[in-house]
Amino acid sequence: MGRRLLITGLSTYWGGRLALAFERDPDVEVIVGMDSENPVVPLERTEFVRADDNYSILARLMKATQVDTVVHAGLVVDSSLMPDRRIHEKNVIGTMNLLAAAGGEDSKVRCLVVKSSALVYGASRTDPTWFSEETRRTGPARTRTERSLLEVESYLRAFAEDNPAVAVCVLRCANVLGDGLATSLSKALSMPAVPSIVGFDPQLQFVEQEDVVRSIEFVIRGCLEGVYNVAGDGRLPWSEIRAIAGKPALPLSPVLTGLAVAPLNRARILSLPPEVLDLLRFGRGIDNRKLKAAGFRYRYTTAGAVENFVEDTRLRRVMGETRPTYRYEGDVEAFFRHSPAVVRH
Repeated sequence: MGRRLLITGLSTYWGGRLALAFERDPDVEVIVGMDSENPVVPLERTEFVRADDNYSILARLMKATQVDTVVHAGLVVDSSLMPDRRIHEKNVIGTMNLLAAAGGEDSKVRCLVVKSSALVYGASRTDPTWFSEETRRTGPARTRTERSLLEVESYLRAFAEDNPAVAVCVLRCANVLGDGLATSLSKALSMPAVPSIVGFDPQLQFVEQEDVVRSIEFVIRGCLEGVYNVAGDGRLPWSEIRAIAGKPALPLSPVLTGLAVAPLNRARILSLPPEVLDLLRFGRGIDNRKLKAAGFRYRYTTAGAVENFVEDTRLRRVMGETRPTYRYEGDVEAFFRHSPAVVRH
């Protein structure tokens, strides 16, 4: 029998990309994805189960499917995406329900991988040059998203101690760049002028989206335990990143910066939540040596991720969409899979 896999957050960018990746893996026998919204990518082998934000159906689902591996890809890492209360519901309550189900008497789960974020380290003027997995953040969490991620990791540590038969792995990802992935920083780099706080030129670090997917596949194959940073080698000044993108700066006041970007947020031109403004002021670097020591090899450095993103953006602008855009519709796919009217070859 092959691996039986459950992915949370199937409708998110990461949930969909991971499902597509695992569908190509012959060693994965069963893939079950759950979320409160329909998936938005075409899936062949993945079975979709609708759930509420706090995953209250998880215990029943795990018992019925006997999954042995869980990828928790549904954590919210951008406070601009939804209200604080819903972030708490999805991140904290959802994770608590996931852990209760994974640790239940009937659970077959032996591998739990959680895609988290370098947001747990924060960004401030007193930070070290590089955060290792053991380095504590230098100041208190400022946003609901940061607080929820720290709370989630505290529950994961307790779960790992109480359930030694389950390999628990947390991946703290640096800011991600990639084709089709929309984040606050990728949107900022796509603007005619790139928002920059006057008087600050932070050193930033990125990881390319495919390296994130590959890192999750890697830790699952090796059933790794513990916390690992996921980031490309090196950091770049924000001014150099702008230069690679060929964009001038859009100056933002260093005083009351949140008020300065409020018109952009209200007009939905760009969303720069407080944790991103901290990053554009102080930068952040995370040490990626632990995952490399385990055998993982990155395909892109920070500079390579930026250059690849800029080139992909340029090609889309020049060539446009080269093929019709497909939107996954669950009812349509169910028809093609199960209808007796469809001729099977």
